[in-house]
Amino acid sequence: MSKILIIEDDPAIVDYLRTAFQVNWPEIEFASAGFGIEGIARAQAESPDLVILDLGLPDIDGFEVLKTLRKFPRILIVILTARSDEKDIVKGLELGADDYVVKPFRQLELIARVRTLLRRQPGVPEQEVLHCGKLTLDTGRNDISTSSGSRIELTRTESIILAQLIRNCGRVVDHSKLAEIIWGEDYPGSVNALRVYIGRLRRKLETDAASPAFILSKAGQGYYVPAGGPPG
Repeated sequence: MSKILIIEDDPAIVDYLRTAFQVNWPEIEFASAGFGIEGIARAQAESPDLVILDLGLPDIDGFEVLKTLRKFPRILIVILTARSDEKDIVKGLELGADDYVVKPFRQLELIARVRTLLRRQPGVPEQEVLHCGKLTLDTGRNDISTSSGSRIELTRTESIILAQLIRNCGRVVDHSKLAEIIWGEDYPGSVNALRVYIGRLRRKLETDAASPAFILSKAGQGYYVPAGGPPG
């Protein structure tokens, strides 16, 4: 049985989620905390499999809670926030969140994304080494190494996206396929979510993220990496 901890100060949202999980996924053990400090303490004491974290907490900034939770092994973190600004979303991903959902949200969408994250078994990553030009992706360690010996750390979701693009080197991977791989199904808004992850990958891997040469877009279809990998 998996355990989910929600750190959220709005009792109505907590009750809504508790009911949604009880109806759609009764095997899940559900716990909650209304304050950031309380949530950190419960996460440390109870070792949940996944935390759903609201960023707008009354006692401490949600990003500070995220940074602390990220130090705990084997905990997946989903940000649940009313902050739809891309800068906040990117900051959450940079600090180690595994996914994010913007309020208002659809309960079945959130549950589907939680299911997919838990199926990944974060403590036992699948080991695969993929090569693309001068770059090497290690999906077990979630990092990229270059011919110069430098390493670039990726989040698990970034690693999953990049692995799929490299496996299909030279071919477009459409939005719906990427969404299914990440969240288990396509859903309304997945294109915007993918855009955030692709933007983050480009900032890590491209010389000029505004004019990408490695992770390319096919308007209205999806993304691809060119045959032969990045230039240079």
